[in-house]
Amino acid sequence: MAKHETPLLDQLESGPWPSFVSDLKQQAEVRAKNEAGVEFQIPQDAVEDLLGVLELSFKHGRTHWKHGGIVGVFGYGGGVIGRYCDQPKLFPGVEHFHTMRVAQPCGKYYKTSYLRELTKLWDFRGSGVTNMHGATGDIIFLGTTTPQLEEIFYTLTHDLNQDLGGSGSNLRTPADCLGSSRCQYACYDSNALCHFLTNEYQDELHRPAFPYKFKFKMDACPNGCVASIARSDMSFIGTWRDAIKVDQDAVNKYVENDPGYPANAGAHKGKDWGPFDIEKEVLALCPTKCMKFENKTLSIDNANCTRCMHCINTMPRALRIGDDRGCSILVGAKAPILDGAQMGSLLVPFVEVNPENDYEAITEVIESIWDWWMEEGKNRERLGELIMRQGFQKLLEVTGIDPQPQHVAYPRTNPYIFWKEDEVDGGWERDVVEYRKHHLR
Repeated sequence: MAKHETPLLDQLESGPWPSFVSDLKQQAEVRAKNEAGVEFQIPQDAVEDLLGVLELSFKHGRTHWKHGGIVGVFGYGGGVIGRYCDQPKLFPGVEHFHTMRVAQPCGKYYKTSYLRELTKLWDFRGSGVTNMHGATGDIIFLGTTTPQLEEIFYTLTHDLNQDLGGSGSNLRTPADCLGSSRCQYACYDSNALCHFLTNEYQDELHRPAFPYKFKFKMDACPNGCVASIARSDMSFIGTWRDAIKVDQDAVNKYVENDPGYPANAGAHKGKDWGPFDIEKEVLALCPTKCMKFENKTLSIDNANCTRCMHCINTMPRALRIGDDRGCSILVGAKAPILDGAQMGSLLVPFVEVNPENDYEAITEVIESIWDWWMEEGKNRERLGELIMRQGFQKLLEVTGIDPQPQHVAYPRTNPYIFWKEDEVDGGWERDVVEYRKHHLR
Protein backbone atom coordinates (compact mmCIF):
# COMPACT_ATOMS: atom_id res chain seq x y z
CA MET A 1 0.00 0.00 0.00
CA ALA A 2 1.49 3.31 -1.12
CA LYS A 3 2.07 5.90 1.56
CA HIS A 4 0.57 8.69 -0.60
CA GLU A 5 -2.31 8.60 -3.07
CA THR A 6 -1.16 10.01 -6.42
CA PRO A 7 -4.10 10.12 -8.88
CA LEU A 8 -2.63 13.01 -10.89
CA LEU A 9 0.80 11.39 -11.20
CA ASP A 10 -0.84 8.09 -12.14
CA GLN A 11 -2.10 9.70 -15.34
CA LEU A 12 1.50 10.09 -16.48
CA GLU A 13 1.81 6.30 -16.58
CA SER A 14 -1.14 5.88 -18.94
CA GLY A 15 0.50 6.82 -22.25
CA PRO A 16 2.55 4.65 -24.62
CA TRP A 17 5.92 5.94 -23.43
CA PRO A 18 8.10 5.03 -20.43
CA SER A 19 7.22 7.12 -17.38
CA PHE A 20 9.48 8.55 -14.69
CA VAL A 21 6.54 8.05 -12.31
CA SER A 22 6.73 4.28 -12.82
CA ASP A 23 10.48 4.39 -12.21
CA LEU A 24 10.05 6.35 -8.97
CA LYS A 25 7.34 3.98 -7.74
CA GLN A 26 9.60 1.04 -8.45
CA GLN A 27 12.47 2.67 -6.55
CA ALA A 28 10.16 3.50 -3.62
CA GLU A 29 9.08 -0.14 -3.47
CA VAL A 30 12.68 -1.38 -3.61
CA ARG A 31 13.65 0.88 -0.72
CA ALA A 32 10.56 -0.13 1.29
CA LYS A 33 11.34 -3.85 0.93
CA ASN A 34 15.12 -3.37 1.26
CA GLU A 35 15.77 -6.99 0.39
CA ALA A 36 19.48 -6.19 0.06
CA GLY A 37 19.60 -5.08 3.70
CA VAL A 38 21.13 -1.68 2.88
CA GLU A 39 21.65 0.59 5.91
CA PHE A 40 20.13 3.70 4.36
CA GLN A 41 21.72 6.93 5.53
CA ILE A 42 18.72 9.05 4.55
CA PRO A 43 15.01 8.34 5.31
CA GLN A 44 13.93 5.02 3.86
CA ASP A 45 10.68 6.55 2.55
CA ALA A 46 12.40 9.52 0.84
CA VAL A 47 11.33 8.45 -2.65
CA GLU A 48 7.77 7.80 -1.47
CA ASP A 49 7.65 11.32 -0.04
CA LEU A 50 9.12 12.65 -3.29
CA LEU A 51 6.11 11.26 -5.13
CA GLY A 52 3.83 12.77 -2.49
CA VAL A 53 5.24 16.29 -2.74
CA LEU A 54 5.10 16.17 -6.55
CA GLU A 55 1.44 15.14 -6.41
CA LEU A 56 0.77 18.08 -4.08
CA SER A 57 2.53 20.45 -6.49
CA PHE A 58 0.34 19.19 -9.34
CA LYS A 59 -2.74 19.67 -7.17
CA HIS A 60 -1.80 23.21 -6.13
CA GLY A 61 -0.28 24.25 -9.45
CA ARG A 62 2.93 25.48 -7.83
CA THR A 63 6.19 24.09 -6.55
CA HIS A 64 6.72 23.00 -2.96
CA TRP A 65 10.51 23.27 -3.16
CA LYS A 66 11.48 26.45 -1.34
CA HIS A 67 14.35 28.87 -1.78
CA GLY A 68 16.96 29.45 0.89
CA GLY A 69 19.73 27.42 2.38
CA ILE A 70 23.13 27.06 0.72
CA VAL A 71 24.94 23.77 1.03
CA GLY A 72 28.15 22.42 -0.43
CA VAL A 73 31.36 20.55 0.27
CA PHE A 74 34.49 22.06 1.78
CA GLY A 75 36.59 24.02 -0.73
CA TYR A 76 34.02 23.90 -3.51
CA GLY A 77 31.50 26.60 -4.41
CA GLY A 78 29.65 24.43 -6.91
CA GLY A 79 28.58 20.86 -7.52
CA VAL A 80 25.81 20.70 -4.90
CA ILE A 81 22.34 22.21 -5.38
CA GLY A 82 20.33 22.72 -2.22
CA ARG A 83 16.76 21.45 -2.23
CA TYR A 84 14.36 22.02 0.67
CA CYS A 85 10.68 21.11 0.87
CA ASP A 86 8.26 23.70 2.29
CA GLN A 87 6.04 20.92 3.70
CA PRO A 88 8.47 19.03 5.99
CA LYS A 89 5.75 17.79 8.34
CA LEU A 90 3.79 16.18 5.51
CA PHE A 91 6.88 14.87 3.73
CA PRO A 92 9.71 14.45 6.27
CA GLY A 93 11.67 12.20 3.90
CA VAL A 94 12.39 15.15 1.61
CA GLU A 95 12.76 17.91 4.20
CA HIS A 96 16.10 18.38 2.53
CA PHE A 97 16.72 16.55 -0.72
CA HIS A 98 19.91 17.93 -2.24
CA THR A 99 21.16 17.30 -5.76
CA MET A 100 24.82 16.52 -6.51
CA ARG A 101 26.39 16.86 -9.93
CA VAL A 102 29.09 14.33 -10.76
CA ALA A 103 31.43 15.17 -13.65
CA GLN A 104 30.89 12.83 -16.59
CA PRO A 105 33.88 11.33 -18.42
CA CYS A 106 34.74 12.60 -21.90
CA GLY A 107 32.45 11.03 -24.46
CA LYS A 108 30.46 9.51 -21.58
CA TYR A 109 32.45 6.28 -21.68
CA TYR A 110 31.89 4.13 -18.58
CA LYS A 111 32.97 0.81 -17.21
CA THR A 112 30.10 -1.21 -15.77
CA SER A 113 32.16 -1.71 -12.60
CA TYR A 114 32.36 2.06 -12.17
CA LEU A 115 28.61 2.49 -12.63
CA ARG A 116 27.99 -0.22 -10.03
CA GLU A 117 30.19 1.63 -7.55
CA LEU A 118 28.31 4.87 -8.19
CA THR A 119 24.90 3.29 -7.72
CA LYS A 120 26.06 1.41 -4.63
CA LEU A 121 27.23 4.68 -3.07
CA TRP A 122 24.01 6.49 -3.96
CA ASP A 123 21.76 3.70 -2.68
CA PHE A 124 23.62 3.86 0.62
CA ARG A 125 23.92 7.63 1.14
CA GLY A 126 21.21 9.00 -1.17
CA SER A 127 17.81 8.21 -2.60
CA GLY A 128 19.10 5.91 -5.34
CA VAL A 129 17.44 8.18 -7.92
CA THR A 130 19.76 9.33 -10.71
CA ASN A 131 19.50 11.27 -13.94
CA MET A 132 21.77 10.06 -16.72
CA HIS A 133 22.48 12.78 -17.71
CA GLY A 134 21.59 16.37 -16.87
CA ALA A 135 21.28 19.04 -19.56
CA THR A 136 24.87 20.12 -18.90
CA GLY A 137 26.02 16.51 -19.16
CA ASP A 138 26.75 15.58 -15.56
CA ILE A 139 25.63 12.42 -13.82
CA ILE A 140 22.91 13.71 -11.49
CA PHE A 141 22.48 12.33 -7.98
CA LEU A 142 18.94 13.32 -6.95
CA GLY A 143 18.23 13.51 -3.26
CA THR A 144 20.35 13.35 -0.14
CA THR A 145 20.62 15.15 3.21
CA THR A 146 23.13 17.73 4.37
CA PRO A 147 25.14 15.39 6.69
CA GLN A 148 25.79 13.01 3.78
CA LEU A 149 27.36 15.53 1.41
CA GLU A 150 30.91 15.39 2.74
CA GLU A 151 30.70 11.59 3.10
CA ILE A 152 29.68 11.22 -0.55
CA PHE A 153 32.32 13.68 -1.70
CA TYR A 154 35.05 11.83 0.22
CA THR A 155 34.07 8.50 -1.33
CA LEU A 156 33.90 9.98 -4.83
CA THR A 157 37.29 11.67 -4.67
CA HIS A 158 39.26 9.15 -2.58
CA ASP A 159 37.79 5.81 -3.62
CA LEU A 160 36.43 6.43 -7.12
CA ASN A 161 38.90 9.11 -8.31
CA GLN A 162 35.87 11.12 -9.37
CA ASP A 163 35.17 14.87 -9.20
CA LEU A 164 31.98 16.87 -8.84
CA GLY A 165 30.65 18.89 -11.74
CA GLY A 166 29.81 22.57 -11.87
CA SER A 167 26.80 24.50 -10.61
CA GLY A 168 26.15 28.14 -9.85
CA SER A 169 27.86 31.13 -11.47
CA ASN A 170 30.87 29.23 -12.68
CA LEU A 171 32.17 27.14 -15.54
CA ARG A 172 29.88 24.16 -15.96
CA THR A 173 31.22 20.69 -16.66
CA PRO A 174 32.51 20.68 -20.28
CA ALA A 175 30.69 18.19 -22.51
CA ASP A 176 31.60 16.59 -25.83
CA CYS A 177 30.55 14.07 -28.44
CA LEU A 178 32.25 10.72 -29.08
CA GLY A 179 34.56 12.46 -31.54
CA SER A 180 37.40 10.65 -33.24
CA SER A 181 37.10 7.74 -30.81
CA ARG A 182 34.09 6.48 -32.79
CA CYS A 183 33.11 8.90 -35.56
CA GLN A 184 34.49 8.96 -39.10
CA TYR A 185 33.43 12.59 -39.53
CA ALA A 186 35.40 13.99 -36.57
CA CYS A 187 37.51 17.00 -37.55
CA TYR A 188 39.36 17.15 -34.23
CA ASP A 189 39.70 15.10 -31.06
CA SER A 190 36.82 16.46 -29.00
CA ASN A 191 37.56 14.07 -26.12
CA ALA A 192 41.11 15.41 -25.77
CA LEU A 193 40.00 19.06 -25.89
CA CYS A 194 37.22 18.41 -23.36
CA HIS A 195 39.67 16.69 -21.00
CA PHE A 196 42.16 19.55 -21.33
CA LEU A 197 39.63 22.32 -20.67
CA THR A 198 38.18 20.44 -17.69
CA ASN A 199 41.61 20.20 -16.08
CA GLU A 200 42.91 23.60 -17.17
CA TYR A 201 40.01 25.52 -15.65
CA GLN A 202 39.47 23.73 -12.34
CA ASP A 203 39.26 26.98 -10.36
CA GLU A 204 36.62 28.36 -12.70
CA LEU A 205 34.72 25.08 -12.45
CA HIS A 206 34.64 24.81 -8.65
CA ARG A 207 34.83 28.36 -7.34
CA PRO A 208 32.12 30.62 -8.79
CA ALA A 209 33.48 33.99 -9.90
CA PHE A 210 31.47 34.65 -13.06
CA PRO A 211 28.38 36.85 -13.54
CA TYR A 212 26.44 33.66 -14.33
CA LYS A 213 26.92 30.14 -15.69
CA PHE A 214 29.29 29.42 -18.59
CA LYS A 215 29.23 26.27 -20.73
CA PHE A 216 31.75 24.72 -23.10
CA LYS A 217 30.45 22.07 -25.50
CA MET A 218 32.38 20.31 -28.21
CA ASP A 219 31.01 18.89 -31.47
CA ALA A 220 33.74 17.22 -33.47
CA CYS A 221 31.90 17.77 -36.77
CA PRO A 222 29.10 19.97 -38.13
CA ASN A 223 26.50 17.24 -37.52
CA GLY A 224 26.44 18.60 -33.97
CA CYS A 225 25.47 15.53 -31.95
CA VAL A 226 25.87 17.54 -28.72
CA ALA A 227 23.89 20.49 -30.20
CA SER A 228 26.60 22.83 -28.93
CA ILE A 229 25.49 25.65 -31.25
CA ALA A 230 22.26 25.96 -29.25
CA ARG A 231 23.35 24.93 -25.76
CA SER A 232 26.68 26.49 -24.87
CA ASP A 233 28.21 29.90 -24.25
CA MET A 234 31.24 28.74 -26.21
CA SER A 235 30.80 26.09 -28.87
CA PHE A 236 33.62 24.24 -30.66
CA ILE A 237 32.34 22.74 -33.92
CA GLY A 238 34.65 20.69 -36.10
CA THR A 239 35.12 21.85 -39.69
CA TRP A 240 37.57 21.76 -42.60
CA ARG A 241 39.05 24.39 -44.92
CA ASP A 242 39.78 22.43 -48.10
CA ALA A 243 37.45 20.69 -50.55
CA ILE A 244 35.07 17.84 -49.85
CA LYS A 245 36.63 14.65 -51.18
CA VAL A 246 34.55 13.07 -53.95
CA ASP A 247 34.66 9.48 -55.20
CA GLN A 248 32.90 9.80 -58.57
CA ASP A 249 32.56 6.04 -59.04
CA ALA A 250 30.77 5.77 -55.70
CA VAL A 251 28.54 8.75 -56.60
CA ASN A 252 27.38 6.88 -59.67
CA LYS A 253 26.81 3.73 -57.64
CA TYR A 254 24.34 5.73 -55.53
CA VAL A 255 22.72 7.20 -58.65
CA GLU A 256 22.38 3.73 -60.17
CA ASN A 257 20.79 2.47 -56.92
CA ASP A 258 23.46 -0.16 -56.39
CA PRO A 259 22.23 -2.28 -53.43
CA GLY A 260 25.68 -2.04 -51.84
CA TYR A 261 25.35 1.75 -51.68
CA PRO A 262 22.17 2.55 -49.73
CA ALA A 263 21.45 6.26 -49.29
CA ASN A 264 21.75 7.67 -45.77
CA ALA A 265 24.05 4.76 -44.92
CA GLY A 266 21.05 2.43 -44.87
CA ALA A 267 19.44 4.29 -41.99
CA HIS A 268 15.95 3.67 -43.39
CA LYS A 269 16.03 -0.12 -43.60
CA GLY A 270 12.62 -1.71 -43.42
CA LYS A 271 10.86 1.03 -45.40
CA ASP A 272 10.85 1.38 -49.17
CA TRP A 273 11.56 5.01 -49.98
CA GLY A 274 11.73 4.32 -53.71
CA PRO A 275 14.79 4.72 -55.95
CA PHE A 276 17.43 7.23 -54.91
CA ASP A 277 17.14 10.57 -56.71
CA ILE A 278 20.33 12.64 -56.39
CA GLU A 279 18.65 15.77 -57.77
CA LYS A 280 15.77 15.62 -55.28
CA GLU A 281 17.57 14.21 -52.25
CA VAL A 282 20.94 15.96 -52.45
CA LEU A 283 21.25 18.83 -54.93
CA ALA A 284 17.86 20.43 -54.25
CA LEU A 285 18.42 20.22 -50.48
CA CYS A 286 21.83 21.90 -50.53
CA PRO A 287 21.26 25.20 -48.65
CA THR A 288 23.56 27.19 -50.96
CA LYS A 289 22.91 25.21 -54.17
CA CYS A 290 26.66 24.77 -54.58
CA MET A 291 26.46 21.31 -56.20
CA LYS A 292 25.58 20.00 -59.63
CA PHE A 293 25.60 16.57 -61.29
CA GLU A 294 26.27 16.49 -65.03
CA ASN A 295 27.69 13.83 -67.33
CA LYS A 296 28.01 11.41 -64.41
CA THR A 297 30.22 13.89 -62.54
CA LEU A 298 29.38 15.58 -59.26
CA SER A 299 30.97 19.00 -58.89
CA ILE A 300 30.99 21.15 -55.75
CA ASP A 301 31.64 24.87 -55.49
CA ASN A 302 33.50 24.51 -52.19
CA ALA A 303 33.85 28.27 -51.71
CA ASN A 304 30.09 28.42 -51.22
CA CYS A 305 29.77 25.22 -49.17
CA THR A 306 28.58 25.86 -45.61
CA ARG A 307 29.63 22.40 -44.32
CA CYS A 308 26.04 21.43 -43.49
CA MET A 309 26.97 17.72 -43.88
CA HIS A 310 23.73 16.80 -45.68
CA CYS A 311 25.39 15.49 -48.85
CA ILE A 312 28.04 13.60 -46.86
CA ASN A 313 25.43 12.02 -44.59
CA THR A 314 23.32 11.01 -47.60
CA MET A 315 26.19 9.53 -49.64
CA PRO A 316 28.82 8.65 -47.05
CA ARG A 317 30.73 6.25 -49.29
CA ALA A 318 31.03 8.85 -52.05
CA LEU A 319 31.78 12.03 -50.11
CA ARG A 320 34.25 12.66 -47.29
CA ILE A 321 35.25 15.63 -45.17
CA GLY A 322 38.41 17.48 -46.21
CA ASP A 323 41.90 16.97 -44.79
CA ASP A 324 42.66 20.51 -43.53
CA ARG A 325 40.71 20.10 -40.30
CA GLY A 326 40.12 22.18 -37.18
CA CYS A 327 37.16 23.82 -35.52
CA SER A 328 35.00 26.91 -35.56
CA ILE A 329 34.32 28.77 -32.32
CA LEU A 330 30.84 30.13 -31.74
CA VAL A 331 29.70 32.13 -28.72
CA GLY A 332 26.58 33.28 -26.95
CA ALA A 333 24.01 30.46 -27.11
CA LYS A 334 21.62 30.01 -24.21
CA ALA A 335 18.11 28.94 -23.19
CA PRO A 336 15.25 31.47 -22.92
CA ILE A 337 15.75 33.11 -19.52
CA LEU A 338 16.05 36.88 -20.03
CA ASP A 339 16.10 37.83 -23.71
CA GLY A 340 14.84 34.59 -25.21
CA ALA A 341 16.71 31.62 -26.65
CA GLN A 342 19.84 32.42 -28.66
CA MET A 343 21.92 30.36 -31.04
CA GLY A 344 25.69 30.70 -31.03
CA SER A 345 27.26 33.38 -33.26
CA LEU A 346 30.37 32.57 -35.24
CA LEU A 347 33.44 34.26 -33.75
CA VAL A 348 36.42 32.29 -35.09
CA PRO A 349 35.70 30.71 -38.49
CA PHE A 350 38.64 28.32 -38.27
CA VAL A 351 41.29 27.50 -35.70
CA GLU A 352 43.70 24.57 -35.62
CA VAL A 353 43.13 22.31 -32.63
CA ASN A 354 46.68 21.76 -31.47
CA PRO A 355 47.31 19.87 -28.22
CA GLU A 356 51.08 20.23 -28.60
CA ASN A 357 50.99 23.87 -27.44
CA ASP A 358 48.17 23.32 -24.93
CA TYR A 359 45.57 24.63 -27.36
CA GLU A 360 47.02 28.13 -27.04
CA ALA A 361 44.97 29.59 -29.91
CA ILE A 362 41.78 28.44 -28.17
CA THR A 363 42.65 29.45 -24.60
CA GLU A 364 43.60 32.97 -25.73
CA VAL A 365 40.08 33.45 -27.09
CA ILE A 366 38.51 31.96 -23.95
CA GLU A 367 40.42 34.11 -21.51
CA SER A 368 39.99 37.37 -23.41
CA ILE A 369 36.23 36.79 -23.43
CA TRP A 370 36.17 35.92 -19.73
CA ASP A 371 38.11 39.09 -18.84
CA TRP A 372 35.55 41.22 -20.69
CA TRP A 373 32.49 39.35 -19.39
CA MET A 374 33.64 39.41 -15.75
CA GLU A 375 34.36 43.14 -16.02
CA GLU A 376 31.22 44.20 -17.92
CA GLY A 377 28.63 41.48 -17.30
CA LYS A 378 25.70 42.18 -15.00
CA ASN A 379 24.61 39.75 -12.32
CA ARG A 380 22.97 36.70 -13.97
CA GLU A 381 23.77 37.98 -17.46
CA ARG A 382 24.94 35.28 -19.85
CA LEU A 383 27.66 36.00 -22.39
CA GLY A 384 25.12 36.08 -25.23
CA GLU A 385 23.14 38.77 -23.45
CA LEU A 386 26.25 40.89 -22.91
CA ILE A 387 27.00 40.57 -26.64
CA MET A 388 23.46 41.73 -27.41
CA ARG A 389 23.80 44.66 -25.02
CA GLN A 390 27.25 45.92 -26.04
CA GLY A 391 27.38 44.64 -29.60
CA PHE A 392 29.29 42.01 -31.53
CA GLN A 393 31.82 44.58 -32.67
CA LYS A 394 32.79 45.14 -29.03
CA LEU A 395 33.40 41.39 -28.73
CA LEU A 396 35.73 41.55 -31.73
CA GLU A 397 37.61 44.44 -30.14
CA VAL A 398 38.19 42.67 -26.83
CA THR A 399 39.29 39.44 -28.51
CA GLY A 400 41.50 41.21 -31.08
CA ILE A 401 39.77 39.40 -33.94
CA ASP A 402 39.46 41.31 -37.22
CA PRO A 403 35.99 41.60 -38.80
CA GLN A 404 35.46 38.96 -41.45
CA PRO A 405 32.70 38.20 -43.99
CA GLN A 406 31.64 35.21 -41.87
CA HIS A 407 30.65 37.51 -38.99
CA VAL A 408 26.96 37.79 -39.78
CA ALA A 409 23.87 37.76 -37.59
CA TYR A 410 21.80 35.95 -40.22
CA PRO A 411 23.65 34.06 -42.95
CA ARG A 412 24.17 36.05 -46.17
CA THR A 413 21.89 38.93 -45.21
CA ASN A 414 22.68 41.01 -42.15
CA PRO A 415 26.29 41.99 -41.33
CA TYR A 416 27.13 42.62 -37.70
CA ILE A 417 29.96 44.97 -38.60
CA PHE A 418 29.57 48.66 -39.41
CA TRP A 419 32.74 50.47 -40.42
CA LYS A 420 33.47 53.67 -38.55
CA GLU A 421 33.99 56.76 -40.68
CA ASP A 422 37.60 57.16 -39.59
CA GLU A 423 38.34 53.61 -40.73
CA VAL A 424 37.80 54.30 -44.43
CA ASP A 425 39.55 56.62 -46.87
CA GLY A 426 36.62 57.85 -48.91
CA GLY A 427 35.29 56.93 -52.32
CA TRP A 428 33.00 53.91 -52.49
CA GLU A 429 33.90 52.94 -48.92
CA ARG A 430 32.44 56.24 -47.65
CA ASP A 431 29.32 55.68 -49.76
CA VAL A 432 28.88 52.28 -48.12
CA VAL A 433 29.17 53.87 -44.68
CA GLU A 434 26.56 56.50 -45.55
CA TYR A 435 24.19 53.90 -46.99
CA ARG A 436 24.46 51.73 -43.91
CA LYS A 437 24.07 54.72 -41.62
CA HIS A 438 20.75 55.71 -43.17
CA HIS A 439 19.31 52.39 -44.34
CA LEU A 440 20.59 49.53 -42.17
CA ARG A 441 20.74 50.90 -38.61
